[in-house]
Parts: sequence; structure tokens; C-alpha cells
Amino acid sequence: MKRLGYIGIHSLHRPQLAAGLILAVAWEVGVRAAKLPSYILPAPTRVVVSLAESFPVIIRHTRVTLYEAALGFVVAVVFSFIMAFIMDSISIIKKAVYPILVTSQTIPIITVAPLFVIWFGYGLLPKVIVVALVCFFPIIVSFMGGLEAVDREMYDLLKSMGASHMQIFRLLKLPGAMPSLFSGMKISAAYSIMGAVIGEWLGAKAGLGEFMRRSMHSFAVDKTFAAIIVITLLSLGIFELIRRLECSIMPWAELAARKND
Repeated sequence: MKRLGYIGIHSLHRPQLAAGLILAVAWEVGVRAAKLPSYILPAPTRVVVSLAESFPVIIRHTRVTLYEAALGFVVAVVFSFIMAFIMDSISIIKKAVYPILVTSQTIPIITVAPLFVIWFGYGLLPKVIVVALVCFFPIIVSFMGGLEAVDREMYDLLKSMGASHMQIFRLLKLPGAMPSLFSGMKISAAYSIMGAVIGEWLGAKAGLGEFMRRSMHSFAVDKTFAAIIVITLLSLGIFELIRRLECSIMPWAELAARKND
């Protein structure tokens, strides 16, 4: 059974892998046929070579970006959990705060990130704030949706038995909302690297965003593409890490996913 599951999961990746290879070959052939200079559009082989040559430098910048993304993501998860609990417990706060949260998403983060650099400098704090803001909304919206989708009959039963709000939250609402919480966390996990890079691009001493900015100013487009590859792999890696955490906490989620597949 495990072997069949392994084959089934990996067979799902074959179309995506084939499409990626076809795209890379078409990119390589197109660049060579058009004789485009590398400072306009480098060939995939040139990007791979640049990635290998710049790997030690990229690794140093990656550590910085990954630390910023992880710290901002954790802050977003903790703050989202606390806010969701408060809003679920006190309806007047939910009515007052929830519209503000929705409205805040109409403001592009790229427009407010420079303010954090002005206020807090070029250190760690402004990047963590940017990542937390990027990750906060998907988590709290998904979590609130899960809390609101509670089984009303079970809720009424617990209330009739004299359960407190904290007991209802712990025994009914939180377990029922866990899938929604992890859905928001997986979305935010993929966004966390992007948020860190945005913060670094606007002003930093190190990080993949700063590496990309220096590369662009030097017209080293191949290094920029190399950094994009690393950013993509980091985002996929963090997403997979959260997915594995979800499966370890909720083993039935993985079984349901395999059944649907």
C-alpha cells in the first residue's frame, strides 16, 4: 500500500516536470536562436552556471532571508491566533476590527514597506514586520472561517451541559477549525519568503532581496534569475514543511487527501 501511494504521489508530478522541462528547452532554444545577450535574457544553462558560481554568496544571503521569513511567519501565526480568539469571544470587537482587516488588504504592502525602513532602519525589524503583515491576513481569515463553521448542534449541546466559552473553544471550535488554520498557514508560508524579499529590496544589508538588487544594478540578470530559483525553492520548501506539520498533527488530513487523489 505504501509503495502504491508513493508511486501515485510521484506520478502526479510527472506532468509538471515534463512541462517545466519543455519550457526550459524552449527558453534555451529561443535565447540561442535570437542571440539575446545575457544582460537581457540569459539562457537556463547560464542561470545554472551562475547559480553554481555564486552559490556560497547566495547561501549567506539565503540564511538571512530565511530567518526573517521564519520569524515574521511565527509572529503572524501567534498574533492571528490571539486576534481570532478575541474576535470569536467578543462579537463587538469582531464587528469593529474585521472590516478594518479587510480594508487593510487594499493597501499594497510595497507602498508602506518604505515607511518601516524610515522608522526602524535597515535592520531585522522592518523585514519581520513586512513578513508578518503579508502572512497575517490569510491566516486569520481562514481561522475565523473555521471557527464560524462550528457544528451548531454540538455547540448547543455543550452549552446545555454548562460548558464555558474556553471549554467550547478547546473541545469543539479549535479542533474543527484546525484544517482551516493550516490552509491559511500554507498560503502564508509561501508568501513569507516574498515578504522578506520585498523588505530587503527596499533597504537591507543582506538577504536575497539585496542580492537581487545588487545584481540588477550590475546588469547581472543571470544572478537575478539564480536568486529567483532559490526563492521559489524556499517557498516550496516552507509550504511542504507546514504540510508535513499538518499531517503530523492531523493524520486524517493526509489520508483524506490520498483518498481524494
